Amino acid sequence: MGNVIIPARGVNRRLAAVARPFRLISTPAARCVSTEDVMPSDRPPFFGLLQRRTCLCPTWRGWLMAALIVVPLVVAGLRGLQPFLALNRPAPGGVLVIEGWLPDFAMEAALAEARRTPYAAIYVTGGPLEQGKPLSVYKTFAELGAATLEKLGPATPAPIAVPAGDVRRDRTYASAVTLREWLKAHGGAPAKLNLVSIGAHARRSRMMFAKAFGPGTEVGVIAVAGRDYDSRHWWRTSQGFRTVTDEFIAYLYATFVFTAE
Repeated sequence: MGNVIIPARGVNRRLAAVARPFRLISTPAARCVSTEDVMPSDRPPFFGLLQRRTCLCPTWRGWLMAALIVVPLVVAGLRGLQPFLALNRPAPGGVLVIEGWLPDFAMEAALAEARRTPYAAIYVTGGPLEQGKPLSVYKTFAELGAATLEKLGPATPAPIAVPAGDVRRDRTYASAVTLREWLKAHGGAPAKLNLVSIGAHARRSRMMFAKAFGPGTEVGVIAVAGRDYDSRHWWRTSQGFRTVTDEFIAYLYATFVFTAE
């Protein structure tokens, strides 16, 4: 018996407009080939849980173009993130506020600023110590920071410790609110406030103090350069990578999630 060619049934209608497939019926000695053998089924696979999609993949030219765009952006981001976070925008005059948890070399820089620029008052902020409190006569970072400044040398006016309470979250903001309420009880908020912070923490600290004091107080910030990693190549050390990425995430939280209470 010779081969007989008849039109196949159930062929995708979209393909029928281009070419009409046929089913080959041969003798018992020959294998029968149908469209179901060479074309995927229209039924979704895996009981309808998956579906087939057509996607576009870049060629080597596409990958090269993407690399030429992405690589410079990544390099610029790595080099610019630390300077962005370590904001240095002083507002001399008014009152000087120092975060009490700063290391000694940052306290020395704060003392130099207090001697260089006349301020109406010097305040040191901070909450309870997180380590060594039973062994220390100072129970808060504010008290410890003020005592450290006095030991480093005389400052005029003398630093005043304004301790914050024990809070679980938003400790910088809590310190700023505590200082604001203390100043309200002792003459009112100043027109200018110059904050001393350190490295990548500076921008977020300034933001928290600005939120706490409101538009009536100009908040400046002095970012003392840190010493535990190279700020120009912060991604090369674990300490630098951890510090900068943590501060960037915290800055995003403070910008988009945090709400002042």
